[in-house]
Amino acid sequence: VNKEMWTLLWAHRWGFFAVAALQLLTTTAALVPPRAFGNLLDSLKKNASDVSLTTTILVVSTALIFQAIFVYGTKVRASILGEFVLSSLRERFVSRVIELPPHVVERAGSGELLTRTTTDIDHITWAVRDAVPVITICLVSIAGISTAIAFTAPAFLAAVFIGIPVVIAATRWYLRRSPQAYRIETSSWAIANSVLVETAESGRTIDALRLGSARVARTEASISRWIEWERYTLRLRSRWFPVVELNYILPVSAALLMGSYFYSQGMASIAQITSGILYAQMLAGPIEAMLWWIDELQTGKASLSRLLGIQEIDDREIRDGQPSGKEIAGNQVRYGYRSGRDVLKDLSFMVTPGTKLAIVGPNSGTITVGGAEIGYMPVEDARRNVALVTQEHHVFVGTLRDNVVLAKPGASDEEVWAALAAVDARDWAEQLPEKLDTEVGSGGHRLLPAQAQQLALSRLVLADPHTLILDEATSLLDQQAAKHLEASLAAVLQGRTVIAIAHRLQTAHDADLIAVIDDGRITEWGSHAELMGANGAYADLWRSWRDEN
Repeated sequence: VNKEMWTLLWAHRWGFFAVAALQLLTTTAALVPPRAFGNLLDSLKKNASDVSLTTTILVVSTALIFQAIFVYGTKVRASILGEFVLSSLRERFVSRVIELPPHVVERAGSGELLTRTTTDIDHITWAVRDAVPVITICLVSIAGISTAIAFTAPAFLAAVFIGIPVVIAATRWYLRRSPQAYRIETSSWAIANSVLVETAESGRTIDALRLGSARVARTEASISRWIEWERYTLRLRSRWFPVVELNYILPVSAALLMGSYFYSQGMASIAQITSGILYAQMLAGPIEAMLWWIDELQTGKASLSRLLGIQEIDDREIRDGQPSGKEIAGNQVRYGYRSGRDVLKDLSFMVTPGTKLAIVGPNSGTITVGGAEIGYMPVEDARRNVALVTQEHHVFVGTLRDNVVLAKPGASDEEVWAALAAVDARDWAEQLPEKLDTEVGSGGHRLLPAQAQQLALSRLVLADPHTLILDEATSLLDQQAAKHLEASLAAVLQGRTVIAIAHRLQTAHDADLIAVIDDGRITEWGSHAELMGANGAYADLWRSWRDEN
């Protein structure tokens, strides 16, 4: 994590130098008033005849104006810098997540990925946009004020840094314990969030299997663990912060005592004492702020380590060999949500090009495309040959055109309209305020769930792979609309292999081949007419579904 942070700082070094330079000017302007007031008091003590209060007020006012300008510039540059760094992190994270094999995401759980893309990103945003720039500003301020004290009243340096050894010892104690505590706390929150999200998404299944009590118990256990670590980090802060507060009280108190002694012994002038005390008070602020933001930075580092963990996941193994055809073959495919508990067992099948097969998707075993194992193909090659649309629809921030051409960057408007027409979406798309240029997604025109699903299917049409996997791809449409859409797709996708996963048996009825799974194995295989003639499990399912619908 530290290496990554330094890499980010170096990549944006000129931005950091600009922030540091502006803060140096801010600190320089802030040092003028204490010095001016010290000189004024010194002149009054000496009963000088040329004392000018107007000049002092003018100097102080000018310094404050410049300080305000530099403060504004520093904050603007720091915010811009934070956004650039954050943008870099987000782009790398999203790019890596998109490249992850689906089974990795599924095993981690949607809640885990959701937490990393929301809560962890928020923590990093807070750290990058605020903590890092503020700490940089504080360091520059401390260096500038310390230099001013060294030139104005060197003896006051001892008073200013009197509490530093205690603060350093307490901070080292804190930093030995806090990083790991924050990592576990963040991970505990992710687990709790995952349990909640998965429970909400699987509510019907949980009710059907009467698993409500077990899910409630697991939710309470995960939340209790998170609360336990939240309290532990709170105890760490409760012991550390009081010691940090000493750094605000001790320097000013010591400066007052030393100033009184130096003045009584004639060792320092009024100007030096006044400047030294005011500088001591000024220095306590950035030191305290820096320590406070260091604590905030711990949460950001913990979240950053979770995001960087995505980068450490091994890429899929790539093997030589390109597809020599377009047939899809499965050889002893197995699938299990948990280790040792297979749901699908040793499925083997062959789908010739242009066939529409109703079946469920695999997770292990070997799946080949044209004789090449898809699990060992480069991601780009696999996506070019096989495309998947699930029942989980996504609308991205941007125009309607942007959402469609994700599948084929550079596609013409004619191609986009043709893809929308193929999925029965052209009519409502033409009624949008700006048609293809209409902003959709968060903050834009709100699409209905069925429209979002049609949008996903239009991307599939535009991608034009030779094999398509439709996982409940029309589940959000009513039965009549789904049937019409499937008929429209059939015309566009003629000659392509389609593997459809659906609870509506109308989809199976229209398929060329149907695979019936019983106890994790393929027990029936054939067309609708053949399976109805066999009068087996599929025939019973069809009659039951037909009577209900």
